[in-house]
Amino acid sequence: MRGSGDTVVPESVLQAYLLGAVDFETALVLQRRLHYDVAGDRRQAALIICEHEPLITVGRQGSRRHLLLDGPDLQAREWRIRWVNRAGGCWLHLPGQFSIYPIVPLDALGLTIPAYLGALGGVIRAVLADFSVAGRVRVDDAGVWVGSRLLAALGIAVKDGVAYYGACCNVYPALGAYRLVRAHPRAAEPMTSLERERRGPVRPAMLRERLVEHFRDGFGFERVSLFSDHPLLRTTRTADRQLSIAT
Repeated sequence: MRGSGDTVVPESVLQAYLLGAVDFETALVLQRRLHYDVAGDRRQAALIICEHEPLITVGRQGSRRHLLLDGPDLQAREWRIRWVNRAGGCWLHLPGQFSIYPIVPLDALGLTIPAYLGALGGVIRAVLADFSVAGRVRVDDAGVWVGSRLLAALGIAVKDGVAYYGACCNVYPALGAYRLVRAHPRAAEPMTSLERERRGPVRPAMLRERLVEHFRDGFGFERVSLFSDHPLLRTTRTADRQLSIAT
């Protein structure tokens, strides 16, 4: 777009990657690649929405004592534990949970870390309201709560002024498993989900659409580019297939 006189003000662009199930390590590599891109051009940002196969990621506020099961139980469930450098506690990732990874330049947006966490929580809160979950919802640095239960946990890392990681939001996972993992030291109750709180099903495609729209509006991006893939993912899948054939 054009500014005053002949000055051209570049558009701020949000690149949204609406993906399906993605291996956690692959998603981390993709975040690092997009972090590199955003750090080099702070007019852009990225948003990854995906799901992970079962695993537990443990952030800086997490601890082994927040896992209410022992080694044999973990092995029986085939849940691996991955320690990560984000803030936040222990996140149990299951199918039916959205992992939401914004890669955004905080300095370009004029945001402190607390302000960014508040705005990110506000995006999720606005999405919940679209699906008739508004009462008893509150946002703090741990996440978005409905009553005494976390529905979406927040946790970010920041490098060179660019934030990554973000949130895990329970849409329709099997909730019984969350009794075995404390998502945050302040969470006395197990996590809940959007479908549980609204007492009805949710269309995942519509939820992704609302997340992108509220993220765009909440952070003031002028344009959104939608993607369902990334070249790095295709490279990773090819490498995995070649390894499978070789073994």
